[in-house]
Amino acid sequence: MPVHDIASTALTRRALFRHSALLAGGAALASLPFGRQLLAHDVAENWPNVAAMANRYVSERKLANLLLTFGWRQEDHAHTVGGGNLSLAKPGAVDENSLYRIYSMSKPITGMATMILIDEGKLGLDQPVAEILPAFRDMRVLVDPAGDLQDTVPADRPITIRQLLTHTAGLGYQIISKGPLQAAYNEQGLVGGRVSRMPIPGFPVVTPAPGLAAWADRLAELPLMYQPATKWSYSCSIDLLGRVIEVVSGMEFEAFLKKRIFDPCGMTSTWMQVPASEAHRLTDNIGVLGGNVFPLDPAANSIYLDAPEVPAGGGGLVSSPKDYDRFLRMLLGYGRIDGKFVMSEEAVRVGVSDLIPATVDLTGSWLEGEGHGAGGRSKGATFGWGGAAGTLASVDFDLNLRSCLWTQYMPSEAYPIRDEFIAAMDADLAAMRAKKKKAA
Repeated sequence: MPVHDIASTALTRRALFRHSALLAGGAALASLPFGRQLLAHDVAENWPNVAAMANRYVSERKLANLLLTFGWRQEDHAHTVGGGNLSLAKPGAVDENSLYRIYSMSKPITGMATMILIDEGKLGLDQPVAEILPAFRDMRVLVDPAGDLQDTVPADRPITIRQLLTHTAGLGYQIISKGPLQAAYNEQGLVGGRVSRMPIPGFPVVTPAPGLAAWADRLAELPLMYQPATKWSYSCSIDLLGRVIEVVSGMEFEAFLKKRIFDPCGMTSTWMQVPASEAHRLTDNIGVLGGNVFPLDPAANSIYLDAPEVPAGGGGLVSSPKDYDRFLRMLLGYGRIDGKFVMSEEAVRVGVSDLIPATVDLTGSWLEGEGHGAGGRSKGATFGWGGAAGTLASVDFDLNLRSCLWTQYMPSEAYPIRDEFIAAMDADLAAMRAKKKKAA
C-alpha cells in the first residue's frame, strides 16, 4: 500500500519544539501548593480558560477533539480537561481509551527499549552500530547536505548507539533532507510514519521498503548528511534503532516492545496496526489547509488499519491517552509501575538525561540550549516529545507530574494550540492565586 507523507509540512522548528511550552506549563501547574488537590475534582471547573480553549476549537469545528491529561506521581489515572468527538462527521465522544496516531511520540518508547538492552549489557551506549549492522561500517558523508550523492568524503568516526538515540549520527530523514538525498530516500522507500491511503496533492507517492531489514540495508547504502557526532539534525535514527533491537534481541521489533514495555506497563492499546476489533476507538486525522479542514485519514478507512511494511520506531505507533500515561507513569516511577520494575532505575535516569556527545556543536540548531536523551528532549528534570499530528507528552521528575495533549490534525502548526494552552493555563493559575490570597 503506498504511503503518502505530509509530515514535512508539520515538522518545522515551531511544530517540533513548541512542546517545550507544555513542559513549562507543567512547572506552572505544580507551583500552586493546592494544585494536586484540584486535580482530584472536575478539572474543567478549576481550569476554565484551559477548558474554554479546548471547547472553542471543538465547538468551532476546527478540530474534532482536544483532550488534555494530567497525572501526579503514581496516581492510577490521569485527570482530563477538554474532549470532543472521534470525528467531525459523526458523534462519539473521545476519552482516555480513544486511539490516536502518536507519530514521533513513538521515539521515547523506542529509546527506552534501547536503554533496556543497554542496561542488560546486550548493547553499549557508545558501541559502533556496525558491530550489529555491518552494512554501516564504511559510511560516506556528503560534502554538501543538499548536493550530489557522489560528492562525498569518508566518515571520520563510526556511528554509535548514543548518536542514534540523540539524532547526532549524521543521518538524513525523508521529512528533513533536501535535494538528491531526499529524492533517494523517497526512491528507496525510506519512510517513517504513515499518513493516509489517499493521494495527497503535491506529495510524491512513495512505496515503502519491504520490511525493516531491507529498510536498514537501503539506508546504509546512502551517504550521511553530516559527519557523525558533529551536528544535531532530526533524523531517521530512531527508526534504525528498531532494526538494531531486532538483531540484538532476536525478536521482531514490535514483539520486543510488547514483551518488554507494553505488557509490563499494562499498555493494552498501543500498536503499529489497529486491530479491526478496536477500530471503533480510532480518531479521524484531519488536514488543515487555508483555514479549511478535510478528512486526511478517516478512521473507517485509516492506513493504520493496515499492517505497516516497515514498523517505524520513530513514528509508527497508535496509542491511547490511558496507555501513554502509563508509559509516562513508569518513567516517573524510575522504571517501576504497579509494584513491578519494567526497566531499572539507572536505565531510566540515563535515558532521560542529556546524552548528546560532547563533540556536537549545537550552535544554530533546533536544540541550542537544550538537551536530548533516549528519543526525547531533556532539559533539567523534564523529558518529553511531540507528534506530527498535534500530540504532546512530558514528565517532570522534580514535580512528579506527567502531562499530555491529545488531538489529531496536520500540519500541527496550522493552529497555535500549544501557545494558547500555556496562556490559558497561566490565566487560570493567576486567578487561583488571587482567589487564594483573597481568602487568606
